[in-house]
Amino acid sequence: MVILNEEERVALRSIPANKGLLGRAFATLVVVGGLMASVLTGVAQAHGSTVDPPSRNYGCWQRWGSDFQNPTMAQQDPMCWQAWQADTTAMWNWNGLYREGVAGNHQGAIPNGQLCSGGRTGGMRYAALDNPGQWKAVTKPRQFTLDIWDQARHGADYLRVYVTKQGFNATTTALGWNHLDLVATTGRYAPSDHYKVAVNAGSRTGRHVVYVIWQASHSDQSYYFCSDVIFQ
Repeated sequence: MVILNEEERVALRSIPANKGLLGRAFATLVVVGGLMASVLTGVAQAHGSTVDPPSRNYGCWQRWGSDFQNPTMAQQDPMCWQAWQADTTAMWNWNGLYREGVAGNHQGAIPNGQLCSGGRTGGMRYAALDNPGQWKAVTKPRQFTLDIWDQARHGADYLRVYVTKQGFNATTTALGWNHLDLVATTGRYAPSDHYKVAVNAGSRTGRHVVYVIWQASHSDQSYYFCSDVIFQ
């Protein structure tokens, strides 16, 4: 039996009725299919993500999860559109972007150009998140508090927060380790719903990518998140 969480129930309830019976049935099957794919991987995909600033796939799910077939997304939010077209489960499983057994060697496990997909974890599921382009960005001050939502209350051995160097262009270049500066490292967090860390982006201005590594405490699971921001 698949048990839906509240967000998934909202997504199903929010599928527009004006799609017609067949359209609504198809949309529902896609939602349920994404959930079943999570179950069939053998690990419940109830983990977490950066929610402020939102990670790329969490933001796409948040904005379009209840209307993911709307063709206006292609013009209004083209990078989310290409991600939904590539693999809908990348958004339904926004909380499952992790790798196991990295043993702290993040740069060895994640090749340049694949940071936002966690080194293409899950095959090609999250690969579209690596694509450069006009990802929706949220405006942030240069000093802000980053928030990770941990649905499963795994705890954290540490969080590492990186920000792209001034001059990096995320609209034309896939993210690599050489594009990043480490700006914050934390110690352990006890299991909780949210983990927050103060971030100081220094003198940076304009569009940037905030890259987060969350090392979970319950096992050797490493989570990787790209969030697009504009610093004022």
